[in-house]
Amino acid sequence: MKKKNKASVIIKFFRKLILSVFILLLTVFLVTLFINIYVVLSVKDNILSEKEAAALEDVDCILVLGCSVKSDNTPSKMLADRLDKAIELYNNDTSRIILMSGDHKTDYYNEVMVMKNYAISHGVPSENIFIDHAGYCTYDSMYRAKEIYGVEKMVVVTQKYHLYRALWIAEKMDIEVYGVAAKEVDYNGQLKRDVRETGARVKDFFECIFMNEAEYMGEKIPLTGSGDVTNEKN
Repeated sequence: MKKKNKASVIIKFFRKLILSVFILLLTVFLVTLFINIYVVLSVKDNILSEKEAAALEDVDCILVLGCSVKSDNTPSKMLADRLDKAIELYNNDTSRIILMSGDHKTDYYNEVMVMKNYAISHGVPSENIFIDHAGYCTYDSMYRAKEIYGVEKMVVVTQKYHLYRALWIAEKMDIEVYGVAAKEVDYNGQLKRDVRETGARVKDFFECIFMNEAEYMGEKIPLTGSGDVTNEKN
């Protein structure tokens, strides 16, 4: 009889444990789903066509978000598509300033100078390109655009799946922000990026509640004069 009672207690324990784990996983799933839907619906109307973006007035800059570069110091396909769209917007007079924001944490990896050199090779004057060496993540890029570069109104360029989060963060930082998506391409590993983005939206949702400073701040750099002042880390 004692053995049966002991077995019954163990069974009840595991049933409760399984139920608790199920409720926890369901809660996480529902919270993640709600936040993702909320972020996307909040800013979807801020995604414009090139023509609509060109009609905007007093845009401080076109902000291009960085991603991986190749070992030969050329942009990856995904990054090149972002840069091509930004150059198109520049040529359409959306803004006369492009701000390249990406990772230059070490001397051996410099996304932003690769981005700038690409734009220069496609006809954008060097002095019209500012670079943010400490755009280590989307949140940091938006925070620094506001606090370091003094941006009040901008057009962000990245792939559409990424654009929703970027625009939402910028809005929470009181930036008047619009987005133009780089051309739609079926990039390798996109499913993995979509899954990662789902989690990143949740992370940045809570990040924006606390509104912590970017990882690195530094001196303020107004988007006036020559962008060449930002060629070296500040």
